[in-house]
Amino acid sequence: MTSAPVTAATPALLRRVNAGKLLGVLSTAGVMTGTGLIQATGLTRATVHAVCNDLIEMGWVVELDPGRDDTAVGRPSRRFEFNSRAGFVLGIDIGAGRTTVLVADLRGTTLAKSGRSLSAVKTPAERTALVHEAVVEALTVAGVTDSQVLAAGVGVAAPVDRAGNILVDDEFWRRFDTDLGNHLTSLHGWPVLLENDANLAVLGEHWRGQGQGIDDLAVLLAGERFGSGLMDSGRLLHGSRGGAGEMLYLKLVEGVGDTHGIARIARDRAAEVLADPTVETSLRALAAERPAGSTPPDTNAGSTVSGVTAEQVFAAAADGDEVALGILRSLAARTARVVATLGILVNPELVVIGGAVAEAAGQLLPEIEQQLAGYTSTPPRVAVSSLGDAIVSVGAVRHALNYVEQHALDLKLTRSE
Repeated sequence: MTSAPVTAATPALLRRVNAGKLLGVLSTAGVMTGTGLIQATGLTRATVHAVCNDLIEMGWVVELDPGRDDTAVGRPSRRFEFNSRAGFVLGIDIGAGRTTVLVADLRGTTLAKSGRSLSAVKTPAERTALVHEAVVEALTVAGVTDSQVLAAGVGVAAPVDRAGNILVDDEFWRRFDTDLGNHLTSLHGWPVLLENDANLAVLGEHWRGQGQGIDDLAVLLAGERFGSGLMDSGRLLHGSRGGAGEMLYLKLVEGVGDTHGIARIARDRAAEVLADPTVETSLRALAAERPAGSTPPDTNAGSTVSGVTAEQVFAAAADGDEVALGILRSLAARTARVVATLGILVNPELVVIGGAVAEAAGQLLPEIEQQLAGYTSTPPRVAVSSLGDAIVSVGAVRHALNYVEQHALDLKLTRSE
């Protein structure tokens, strides 16, 4: 039997491997001395210094003035730091009703945020133009040029396969199949990494949210439509066509029946109540206060609009309105069934409810957790996201940073003036 050929460990290959190892350590640490890098990597002093010199020349690392230590003997230690401004990344959330853009440095620190409403968009060209406007605004505020951007993570509310193609089997998903990635690249020049919004949400929660340190994690985007991002043993579950975590199966679940999220159901239930003039509720006064013909923000096509927003339903319940409290009990029961399906199918340790309704949905948690034990013997913990409306864009930043870390030694950095 013929053995497979073995690639020779050439000096150039070894240098590249060592550069990746050192860059990985420095990118997650603060200032490090040569001695500290030797201890962290197991490389020799000569190799550490030679490779750091290469990374300094490439722009990835900066060398700081030696620290003064009057008790030290001999030359002071060299001190190195990852150059977090060697380039920048974008995190872009393109939802049904709004786009949000974050500009971040290479440690993930947000430098600027902008957004645009997409609720009146009728054509793909209009959508692209508004996303472009938000990108330009964010870059301008951050003082970053297109040439300094190394990658942009972009989230859409549709399954995306590993090649960046949007699954168009569902009518709602087809709204996002606009070749937006190629359009943004042609406008700005940087690579666009298209991904499902819930997948990015779970990356964001694991990185900066409630899911830090939890490797078996699910994020339930619960605003207009339910969608979930799933992580197993720290690995994002993607599926052969990007469909892992999609929730069209909810149409088959008793007590759920569709993929409508918390915000939409809250409005629809409020509309049903207000249709009966004999029902006394403070929601009626709230509906009367809304301007005629206005609609709640970020609604999907086909939503039933009662004149009362989901936030107003939650606020009325917090004030003790019995009708609103009844709606919340109904929402909690329905959401508990949705969370239970995730607990049964993928057995996460934690399910995080995210999206625009996350903060208000905290009122549902006690009832959801109480009911979960009746549906599954392995109920997950449930929490609400602390990332607010930035949950997808934060995950998009993490997605872009993953790309940069993987391709760092092949990227050409643009030195700032």
